[in-house]
Amino acid sequence: MPLSSPWLIVPVSLLVYGLTLLILELRHRLRPASPLQLVPGPFAVNPQPQGLQVEGTITISNPHRRMEVFVPELAIDTTLLGQADLDGVTVRSRITAVHPDAEARADGYWAAYIVKGLKSTQARIQVTVETGERDPRTLLDTLWLDINWVNYGPFGRLWRRDGVLIPLVEPTAVDNGQADWRAGDSCRVLPLKTHLLGVLDNPLEVLKTYGGQHLQRGDVLTIGETPLAVMQGRYHHPATVQPSALARLLCRVFHPTSSLATACGLQSLIDLEGPARVLNAWLVGTLLKAVGLKGWFYRLAGDQARLIDDVTGTTPPYDQTIVLGPLQPQLFCDQAAAALGIGVAVVDVNDLGRVKVLAASQGCDQRLLQRALRPNPAGNADERTPLVLVRPA
Repeated sequence: MPLSSPWLIVPVSLLVYGLTLLILELRHRLRPASPLQLVPGPFAVNPQPQGLQVEGTITISNPHRRMEVFVPELAIDTTLLGQADLDGVTVRSRITAVHPDAEARADGYWAAYIVKGLKSTQARIQVTVETGERDPRTLLDTLWLDINWVNYGPFGRLWRRDGVLIPLVEPTAVDNGQADWRAGDSCRVLPLKTHLLGVLDNPLEVLKTYGGQHLQRGDVLTIGETPLAVMQGRYHHPATVQPSALARLLCRVFHPTSSLATACGLQSLIDLEGPARVLNAWLVGTLLKAVGLKGWFYRLAGDQARLIDDVTGTTPPYDQTIVLGPLQPQLFCDQAAAALGIGVAVVDVNDLGRVKVLAASQGCDQRLLQRALRPNPAGNADERTPLVLVRPA
């Protein structure tokens, strides 16, 4: 039977396509990867006569049983975000190794260190911010630490970059008598201002600190999906993303405003879901779109396809990073609701009136949330009101 026979074209095409998916998945899963994990904190902010001093630790652990990984380089870059002009403010930083089996150098040099299997090490970070005669409480806002480090081992040499946000000034929770409740459609809403949230924050403690004194039975406390994600550490710098040929090709077909329209944005989705699922979703989505059925790529590619925020998609300093969607939002809602005694929901809201409830604790009135959040009381700029308390009228 000739190869051009229609009886052979279909199975051969399916075989080639299946092999292509297999090769893509194998290349994806066999990429060079380091097992090392970096966990920041705790950090403390201490007042000084002419500024502030920030001190804390980072822990580098190796969960692999047999692999030994070198850390030949570790350094930090600091970025200050302020409430006013920071001209004249000086910043000095120092890293001190705190190894369990080696002394730190007095000159501050980071000597190459081996993190053995199932072991860990630490580094102490000290940052001094000098403001002179100006009050740091009215001048400073946030310190962003870029931790640049190298992993060296059987996988080759990988450059890593982790960002840690440290609030220098935190707002006081609003008292009940000063709460600015807003009238809504058969409800009232109260946007709650917080400090700029980060990986050092505990999401449940944030809800208790800023919302606790206002809560009443029947209320629903909502939190934006992006603030929850950054507290879970689900963000990374695009410099650490290595776009594949598939990501560079497919990203061109998305609308320019989509977070998947860049190679690094789409590669972030591929890293989560795998190239086979993303390619299949794109092919099926394209075919269905041709016959008038839209949105199927996002349904087939997984929830993260809609939730990823590319560079510029969030407030500074996260505007320099790619932020993923939150992890296990339903579990968070259930646990937070049990601790607070009211409804809790994770939401994604924009200024166009689009309200998506990612997860909600049992008994939450979804129609109430739609009515209350459609005007986007939290805002899409730098309001820093990631929490919105909704109360039925």
